[in-house]
Amino acid sequence: MDASISLLTLGVRDLAVARQFYVDGLGWAPAFEVADDVCFIKVGAGLLLGLWSRDALTAEAGGLYVGDEPAPISLAHMVPDAQSVTRVLADAVAAGATLIAPATTREWGGVTGYFADRDGYRWEVACNPSTEPGLVAILGVAAAAARIRAAAQASVSS
Repeated sequence: MDASISLLTLGVRDLAVARQFYVDGLGWAPAFEVADDVCFIKVGAGLLLGLWSRDALTAEAGGLYVGDEPAPISLAHMVPDAQSVTRVLADAVAAGATLIAPATTREWGGVTGYFADRDGYRWEVACNPSTEPGLVAILGVAAAAARIRAAAQASVSS
């Protein structure tokens, strides 16, 4: 198996509420959706975020949830500068997210903050000034800026 991820599916309590947060609130465009069933959002080159009923996901993939808690994972959105961490956190809260941790300078030199979507999934918003080989091409400042430029160009040409 090659080291890749093509689809990350979040099991959500209410598809309409989750769709409203990601699509209407954050402004992310669906790549494909089946009404009242599933919504796929392109979130990167070759990567989709799926929003699907947690009951349907559990039925297909086996018992994933304990009680009413979200799965114990966090997702990350990398930005090119510390000011963008604060702005993205504010945008998420305006869209209906809960602020978990404000933008904070970390001991490793980066700035991170966290919000929870309406199903409780934790999103880290981060600026990582790392120049470490293996990290910089994906998590570094220049990589975040290039990803944002590419996304903006793609939305203009759509």
